[in-house]
Amino acid sequence: MSFIDILVLRHLFAGPAHGYELRKRIQATVGVVLNNNTLYPALRRFDEAGAVTKTAEQQESRPPRHVYALTDLGRGLLHDMLAELPADEAGDDIEFLTRAGQFQLLTPAERLGVLTARDIAIRAHLERLRMLCERAGGERWGRLVTEELIRRSEAELAWLASLRAEARRP
Repeated sequence: MSFIDILVLRHLFAGPAHGYELRKRIQATVGVVLNNNTLYPALRRFDEAGAVTKTAEQQESRPPRHVYALTDLGRGLLHDMLAELPADEAGDDIEFLTRAGQFQLLTPAERLGVLTARDIAIRAHLERLRMLCERAGGERWGRLVTEELIRRSEAELAWLASLRAEARRP
């Protein structure tokens, strides 16, 4: 599963939609542009898994359009995807931010679990960056870039600490 799957289910959580409407909702709220080759295979997978239902809605002088709605199974799947941030995805900005943006759907303990996974990934990344910076030697530009990446990682760790305090609230 990926952030795309989370976005699709999350926007169906808000209410049923046909494919074009779903694409527009996602683009309007998070700026991600989905193409049909991404959206419809995801909807097909979710339909086959029972996470969404697909209903044909008749249109005058046009083929029927399919409206998708989230099922209880889909709500559970969405919750599980939001509550888990696997270690191999924890370092991916969009995977983390997609989940963090939906923290209102999680319990405080689940939020803290996602934040902890991200914290571990950022600390490991920061350690690698510091080693690279030491090895840069006299390479001025490479060192400047690495130092900026270190600064950003340290800033994110501070931000994660503030989110932890906020995440504890019910």
